This record gives sequence, structure tokens and C-alpha cells, in this order.
Amino acid sequence: MAYRHDEDLQFLSQCTDEELNDLVYCLTHDKDGETRWTEELTTTSAYKAYYPKHSRYWQEIAAEIQCFGGNTIATLFRGGKGVLYREVLMDVCNKLKVNFNKNSSTPTIENNLLMKIVTDALESMSADEIRALGIELGIKNTSGLTAQTLTASFQTIFRAGGFKSYQLTLIVVNQIMKVLMGRGLTLVANATLVRVMSILSGPIGWTITGLWTAIDVGSAAYRVTIPAVIQVAFLRTQQSAKLANEIDFK
Repeated sequence: MAYRHDEDLQFLSQCTDEELNDLVYCLTHDKDGETRWTEELTTTSAYKAYYPKHSRYWQEIAAEIQCFGGNTIATLFRGGKGVLYREVLMDVCNKLKVNFNKNSSTPTIENNLLMKIVTDALESMSADEIRALGIELGIKNTSGLTAQTLTASFQTIFRAGGFKSYQLTLIVVNQIMKVLMGRGLTLVANATLVRVMSILSGPIGWTITGLWTAIDVGSAAYRVTIPAVIQVAFLRTQQSAKLANEIDFK
């Protein structure tokens, strides 16, 4: 297993040990908390030397994502190197039937993936749930609020980036991880975010369960690449907000 220089994963070098913790977990453990028999990360000398200081071996973390995204035999012919993250991301999007433009930026494609999940979740919500969500999101007039208008609002937030986009991504990814990995993000959330998470927990859970059962997850790789890509999308949003000095992680 060797890391291929990857512009879309270089930002992992700026993440802290704590921020990388959930990504490392989903690469090395399954939903039952058991070590994945297909993972190679824990066998690397860097992991053995530095764990749990994940930032010291971020290239091995990135390489694990790349290798899970590549065909095993093809990876051998590439000298143990996998495919670039963008290829992994687009493969996941195709598997989950996400509508995206292959020429779009990587963050945009990641947002399309999250919006697919959000849109499906909102469409499954009752009028009362939509109204309650609108109130928690600070929408003043919720009387005529619909799934479509909330979807448009969420799309605007994702595209704008910054702290609001980070908060929304945190909420969505936390619920996704609960379904796919059996545990949410290791995070500290304020009271408002907790209430929004509570409202969205059911709809997002049903959506992810439906997507998960509708696709062929017989391949062990998809059980890793889907949660890993969603984790990377969250970390990228988190780093963007942090660089804009909009989050104080102290």
C-alpha cells in the first residue's frame, strides 16, 4: 500500500489527530466494531509507530482510501497504489445514483452526494416534521414550508460554504455514520444542533438504510468507500470553515 499524490486528499495533512479519528475508525472497523479483515492500515509501520497520533501517518490513511477504491488486482500492478480520491468519489456517487457533473469540482460533487441524501430525507418527512425543522433552522414563516423549499435552502447553504455549511454537513454526516458505522461523529454539538439532529435522525436513517439495501454491498470495498467518502466530505467542510476562522475548536 503506497500513497499516490492526490490534490483532493492533501488537506488531510492539516487535520488534527482528533479530527482524523472517525475517518481512521471507519477505515479499520466495521459496523459491529470488529476490525475489518480487508484493511491494511493497522499493519503499516507508521500506524504502529504513531497511533493514535493520526496526523503523523495521514499519507497512509489517504493511501488506504485510494486502495479500497481500486480493484485489488489492478492495485497490485500499480505497485500497491490505488486510485485517486476523485475516482473513488465518483464511483460512490454512481453507486448511490447521485446526479452530478463529472467536470464539477470535487467539493461540489461531495455536496451533490450529501444533497441526494438530504433531499430524499426531506421528501419522506411529514408537514409537522418539516415545520419543526424550519423553526430550528431559524425560518420565521413556516406555515407554507415544504420539502421543496427546504431543499432549496439546504442547497444554498451547501453552495455558500462557511460555518452554516459546516453545521449542516455535521448534522447530516453524524446521522449517516450512526446508520453505516453504528456510531455518530465524536463531536461536541450545541443544543440547537442536537435538536435538528433529533428531527432529521429518522428521515436520514430511513434514507441511508434504503440506499444501502438497494445497492449491491456484497463488495467489501463499498462498505468502506461509502462511509469514507462521506467522512472526507465532512472533514473538507470542517477545514474550510476553520481556515475562515469561523470555528473555534479550542
